[in-house]
Amino acid sequence: MLTSPNPYGSRTLTIERDRASSVAYLRGSKGTVHGAVWLANHGPAPETVDLARANAGLPPVMPRVNTINPSGTPPLDAAALSVLWFEEGDGVAIFENGELLAVIPGWSDLERGMPGYARDAVGESPFAWSLAEAMEGLSPRVTKARAYWQWREAEGSWASFQQFVMGHLDSRLGPPGRYWDVSGARLPVVGVTERPAGYGRDYTVLSTVGMSCQRMPTAELYDTACRIELAIATRQDPGVATRVLLWLGQYPWRSVTWLGHGHTARWFQGPGTFPLDGGHQGVIMLADPVGLPDLSGFAFGGESVRWLWLLPLTDTELRLAQDQGHQVLSDRLAVQGRI
Repeated sequence: MLTSPNPYGSRTLTIERDRASSVAYLRGSKGTVHGAVWLANHGPAPETVDLARANAGLPPVMPRVNTINPSGTPPLDAAALSVLWFEEGDGVAIFENGELLAVIPGWSDLERGMPGYARDAVGESPFAWSLAEAMEGLSPRVTKARAYWQWREAEGSWASFQQFVMGHLDSRLGPPGRYWDVSGARLPVVGVTERPAGYGRDYTVLSTVGMSCQRMPTAELYDTACRIELAIATRQDPGVATRVLLWLGQYPWRSVTWLGHGHTARWFQGPGTFPLDGGHQGVIMLADPVGLPDLSGFAFGGESVRWLWLLPLTDTELRLAQDQGHQVLSDRLAVQGRI
């Protein structure tokens, strides 16, 4: 009935129906179902779950006790449906004639018995939870999502945001040098600004500009910053080092995940191709490492933005962080004077 990809191309909403029911699915780029919610029965509801239908891979039919319309409703009209993606791209709201019909949040997980919320659902079932009972928490999310995309699609919104970030970095790192757009003509828009040596330092700083313009997927489920930018301090060719930020600048939205303090990332190509010198094969991300500029003080959307510094790691160091945790590695880097 309906197919709607999120703005980042990493999730797709599909609404499907047969004669018995309609269901919305949230799928990844490879077709894997990451979330789903029943929308409506189109005939009399059964007394219990129809296991044979479910096992056959057909859209589920809601049992009588869990629907406000046990006699069923007419099939949904595709022309009456509309979609609103959350800012993070990991959740979506579905409307029928402008009325909220269902929400599939980013944390929806069928294997854990956590479906989405549906207008016609009663209580909690494996196929849908009551939307009415969750509106206190969901309504502000839907309102914020609508306001965000209205702002984002307005003329001059990106230029205004970009100017604010650049101004903040001017105050912390001095005047800019070159600027690269590393978006590849797709959302989220991300650039890299160069801050040449000077301003009390003998190295260049590269920083992303644009990651914090949208919250990271799933980050709200953890006690972490939802908005980040990435930075690198380097004495080598900044144009080459920029490739690291090109690699990671859109990663949270492409992979529907988040980046935070202590995370590591292994370079996706073969040994010897990593852009930063010294036999490195990946990076560790650290907030406020000793000896590097303090970039705090910028906020967007009512939330503080955290800059994560990328420090290059060897294969051995990547394994150490994986086996013993990032704090052990951070202590070693500090002793070596690398942070």
